Amino acid sequence: MSNLDFQAMRRAMVDSQLRTNAVNDPRITAAIETVAREDFVPADRRAIAYIDRAVPLSDKRAMNPALVTARLIVEAGLEPSDKVLIVGAASGYAAAVVAGLVQSVVALESDADLAAEAKRHLKGLPNVAVVCADLAKGHAKGAPYNVILIDGAVEDLPQALVRQLADGGRLAAALIQGGVSRLCIGYKAGDGFGVNPVMDADAVALPGFATPKGFTF
Repeated sequence: MSNLDFQAMRRAMVDSQLRTNAVNDPRITAAIETVAREDFVPADRRAIAYIDRAVPLSDKRAMNPALVTARLIVEAGLEPSDKVLIVGAASGYAAAVVAGLVQSVVALESDADLAAEAKRHLKGLPNVAVVCADLAKGHAKGAPYNVILIDGAVEDLPQALVRQLADGGRLAAALIQGGVSRLCIGYKAGDGFGVNPVMDADAVALPGFATPKGFTF
């Protein structure tokens, strides 16, 4: 499939999947249109890179639907001066989009193979660093962050991540509540942190964020 075909698919994705679902910020849509999403999936799945569902990256992981990632980016309210931590960076797609909108990005991925792919895809972006480590622990070395974007669905928001937010920082994620994946935006003010729901959406579940089980006899 030619680059021209992929460009047409990218424009169609933006017009039919994103603009119709409140992704209208011209900075964000322009950034999405400059990133070749097909380059971030396995070669045999390039043709389905722009479908409105998750795209498998391996037996255990998948790339979020474009709408999920795009709406999280919108809700995060990114500013050019922001330092951003992306949790669950996978092969690097979200980091590539966000890199064109902010000062710096740390792309955190726990899967060594995916982290290696992300490094390969993102090596030309001087404001992006890829870190391979436990997702739930974040990357304290680079904190505080103005924005933490969890590019996937989690049952539990670890305090380790909340502590890495700057005062006034935002955390965008899909939270699994009652079996439903719901996009949410959280705000930190002093020692306080609160989360507001945005919309229900099928996001890819990330490993390592299960709700701690209470002790029972």
